[in-house]
Amino acid sequence: MDIKQYLHDKKEIVDGALERLLPSGNEIPAPMSEGIRYSVLSGGKRVRPVLLLAACSATGGQEKKALKAACAVELIHTYSLIHDDLPSMDDDDMRRGLPTNHIKFG
Repeated sequence: MDIKQYLHDKKEIVDGALERLLPSGNEIPAPMSEGIRYSVLSGGKRVRPVLLLAACSATGGQEKKALKAACAVELIHTYSLIHDDLPSMDDDDMRRGLPTNHIKFG
């Protein structure tokens, strides 16, 4: 098994699921949708959701059934990064080479 290929393939699956699951500007106010999508879809290795999918597979489960849970783990992780970047916490201006959510959206 090529671990780099495995990680890449699972990351693509998670990214696609996140893209489909995140609300659009038609479902919630557009600025909120833009802020959510900006932070969630700005990249990242997706280690946490991939580990969840791998654990599911290793224990005989169906990854497809675990995909929403994997996305939930990534959403919680992304929230923790947004919160950590706030002025009252680390006061970071950049995350993954891009302006942090509070810098870009206020």
